[in-house]
Amino acid sequence: MQPLFHQTEIRVRYQETDGQRRVHHANYLTYFEVGRTEMLRAKGATYREFEDAGLYLVVSEVSCSYRAPADYDDLLTLRTWVEKTGGASIRHGYEVLRGNRILATGSTVVVCVDREGKVCRLPDWLRG
Repeated sequence: MQPLFHQTEIRVRYQETDGQRRVHHANYLTYFEVGRTEMLRAKGATYREFEDAGLYLVVSEVSCSYRAPADYDDLLTLRTWVEKTGGASIRHGYEVLRGNRILATGSTVVVCVDREGKVCRLPDWLRG
């Protein structure tokens, strides 16, 4: 079954590239963060509201596999979805595409913590 995903467009900015005008590999992790943030916004909440409630989502795992380069000024599509939700964690999956070509895939695990950094249960609305 194909997971339901959130889709975001990203235009590659010059500062995201290396000397060959290719997206530097570290920027894909930033793209993943954009995907998580926009997916949360699409659920009707903002990360700022989440933090104002005293909760934070910290990255505990990240992986990225690169298949083909993205270049300056490319219009990319970032697909983000929830692969698994636990009591205190969420595993997201990602695909970065240019047109129909997958350029990179990845995943992250974020863990919910309180202001003191203690792991705590995800709010019910975020688990569903």
